[in-house]
Amino acid sequence: MNDMSNAERPALNKLFRLQWEPAQDAHVLLYPEGMVKLNQSAAEILKRCDGTRDMNALIADLEQAFNATGLGPEVRAFVADAHSRGWLE
Repeated sequence: MNDMSNAERPALNKLFRLQWEPAQDAHVLLYPEGMVKLNQSAAEILKRCDGTRDMNALIADLEQAFNATGLGPEVRAFVADAHSRGWLE
């Protein structure tokens, strides 16, 4: 599995669009072949993958937004998984 370094700034792959889907009552990732329904955590992480934040800034932003600490390992694991699925570039 390729680990993203802290310097990398994950960004949503251009083939995917993240949006709120009222019918699903959830955020979804739309792509030419279909749709992925996301849980709240995944949506919050992907919303911040806009190419402007490195991993440390992304994690800090999430920890501040949710008044939590120690999210780093889970966020890094999710970002690595999303990257391997082609959602992020």
